[in-house]
Amino acid sequence: MSKSIANKLGTGISPKQFIDGMTKNQDTFLGWYNGFEWQSAEDQTYFESLKGRDDLLVSILMADWCGDVVRNIPVVFRALEAAGVVPNVLIMEENLDTMDEFLTMGGRSVPVVIWTNKEGTVLGTWGPRPVYVQEPMVAFKKANPDREAADYQDNLKATREEIMRRYGEGTGYQALITKELRELVQSFN
Repeated sequence: MSKSIANKLGTGISPKQFIDGMTKNQDTFLGWYNGFEWQSAEDQTYFESLKGRDDLLVSILMADWCGDVVRNIPVVFRALEAAGVVPNVLIMEENLDTMDEFLTMGGRSVPVVIWTNKEGTVLGTWGPRPVYVQEPMVAFKKANPDREAADYQDNLKATREEIMRRYGEGTGYQALITKELRELVQSFN
């Protein structure tokens, strides 16, 4: 049976309302948003080709305190702007019922970008970070199932450092996001 978020369509806020209401990380978020540049003409052309489509909707589970939201959602917003799609932003803490339907390795991780049809049937999801950047966390979770282990926190710290190394200093990681989003939409489009 396919997932549906029909009950959440149109219940969230706009990207502008999210940005304007940010109480944490707003300057950093806007820095990534304003610094976005398409690194792939193919990705840009693809997203622009979606303009005028009313059969693809996007809802995004997110929170302003999350570093992955601050880094990744500006890219998602820019891709969706090119596509003419205004996402339905769902604040995680206000939508825990929906969040719990989209867990990452058993945990609440944001952002989760949820593509649906007009009826709210889930077509695909993306998040919380690009696959390459997420790989260290996947490996960590497999290797460290016991949260009470003596080395758990040290291993988690090392994993987070590797994730930040993979993000890098500049905007290169943004091309991973636009490519993964394009491939996702192409898979059900």
